[in-house]
Amino acid sequence: MSQEQIKFAYWVPNVSGGLVVSKIEQRTSWNIDYNRQLAKTAEKAGFEYALSQIRFTAGYGAEFQHESVAISHALLAATDKLRVIAAILPGPWNPVVLAKQIATIDHLTNGRIAVNIVSGWFRGEFQAIGEPWLEHDERYRRSEEFINVLKGIWTTDNFSYQGDFYRIHNYSLKPKPLQQSPHPEIFQGGSSRAARDMASRVSDWYFTNGNTVEGIKAQVDDIRAKAAANGHSVKVGVNAFIIARDTEEEARAVLGEIIEKADPEAVNAFGHEVKQAGKASPEGEGNWAKSTFEDLVQYNDGFKTNLIGTPQQIAERIVALKAVGVDLILSGFLHFQEEVAYFGEKVLPLVRALETENAPAELVEA
Repeated sequence: MSQEQIKFAYWVPNVSGGLVVSKIEQRTSWNIDYNRQLAKTAEKAGFEYALSQIRFTAGYGAEFQHESVAISHALLAATDKLRVIAAILPGPWNPVVLAKQIATIDHLTNGRIAVNIVSGWFRGEFQAIGEPWLEHDERYRRSEEFINVLKGIWTTDNFSYQGDFYRIHNYSLKPKPLQQSPHPEIFQGGSSRAARDMASRVSDWYFTNGNTVEGIKAQVDDIRAKAAANGHSVKVGVNAFIIARDTEEEARAVLGEIIEKADPEAVNAFGHEVKQAGKASPEGEGNWAKSTFEDLVQYNDGFKTNLIGTPQQIAERIVALKAVGVDLILSGFLHFQEEVAYFGEKVLPLVRALETENAPAELVEA
């Protein structure tokens, strides 16, 4: 088990509709005032990161969307320590423009900006904005080039690059980012072979969908072995929809109501789209290959991680995830502001206590 404390991030609700495809009440808003207050609440509660979403078109309840980089900057301006990860979609973004944009925000916020490179799964979105739709592995190949260009621009003067998707000629970015370790953190997601292989070569962090402890361990072991063979290291974040209540019965009742009030048409449309994207991979699978209707009610299989129950139950399950190599929990909630505060007050102290309890004696004494 890692001796570093497990970290926590939350999904920024910068798109409408919340984090579940359900008609249940969600006391969550996509507007900027709500999100500024949420960022402050999360920072106070002990969250290290927030992840803004990138959506260009309406669908599955997301009628309204704030652009990810702009809202990330707004949340950074409202906080002091929180790090915000802006989701980026290669295709609409040019890596040179993004490199400069992120470097500027990095200076304005004392080095608290990061990026999440999203290779894309929603064909209809690309078609709507006039972007070519590449085959599955080609999308990841483009993302890898995108990341290589970002790293090169952020760390090298007179940078040149000749790839299939991007060409850079003797370019120097000034000023470079404040973050020199060696550059702003780069996250990515995906569960396909191409996604894991890409992360094992170029990414700092790898996000995977929710899963059982055993399923996550298999992915962690696979990606860490690949990364070691490449002379690289990568940290792992896992998606989880957290329902923490005073009793397990209360928590399970909330889950039951979410699923009971699910929007079948939207859930099935989402499931069709993401499963088709996965089938297009060479191995014929993707993030959602084995997801049931109930799983798909939460976009990233967050129910599967089973952080649903009392604070003690959830804390124990988080530490079990840490034991198999998870470095970060990417969290979604039904009612973000009050549930993030509850998590910080009731769950996180238990996690830290269990981490201390499980640490080697010499580290505790030190």
